[in-house]
Amino acid sequence: MSLLSTLLPLIFWLTYGTVSNQIGRKRPSITSLMIHQRFRWVSNAVKRDTPFDAILTGNIMNSVAFFASSSVLLILAMFAIFGQLNELLPALRTVQVNGSYSMGEYQLHLIIMLVMVVLAFLSFTLSLRQFNHFCILLGAADHSETADPEETRAMAQLNAQGARYFNNGIRAYYFSIANVGWFISAEIGIALAIFTFIFIVHREFLSKSHEAISRLPQPKDDL
Repeated sequence: MSLLSTLLPLIFWLTYGTVSNQIGRKRPSITSLMIHQRFRWVSNAVKRDTPFDAILTGNIMNSVAFFASSSVLLILAMFAIFGQLNELLPALRTVQVNGSYSMGEYQLHLIIMLVMVVLAFLSFTLSLRQFNHFCILLGAADHSETADPEETRAMAQLNAQGARYFNNGIRAYYFSIANVGWFISAEIGIALAIFTFIFIVHREFLSKSHEAISRLPQPKDDL
């Protein structure tokens, strides 16, 4: 039970994309709907010579950079916990409901938590890289002439890819919450992992935000 509770958040994080794609065959996710809106954004951005789009992109990149920096701090904190685990064990065991974990179980769980945070960091940095490429292409676009459809599509794809990596990082944060529940009991950790998975699926396919965005016009261009 303890091992399942430890690994389940990571398993859910790794398999979410496959599950989402299967559901998306019948009902588009909010992420796929927003990808079309990103194409609309780029299509309009190449027609106007203003700093407006650069400001929007800068705000997005600042948000991604914040999470990437937070991930670095969490990674450092995890290493600090490894070094002080013996001193922390008495405090950790006071919050447990059923029984107590062994030192090996604590170490394995902390390793999985560290892996989740590292995966989040990698996702956020990859997201920043894609948005950086997007900024360069947006700046290189010639606003005095008719936009090249291939150039517009390339920019939209980079923008969408940056969003995908960012969402992956956020999901790693979400599932890490389930890892925290493990310290109380393995059952709570499993319940939180399942609840988090259901919550994310609901947000992607059944939320009010999805309903609102689905009513917006969708470009015919296939990204």
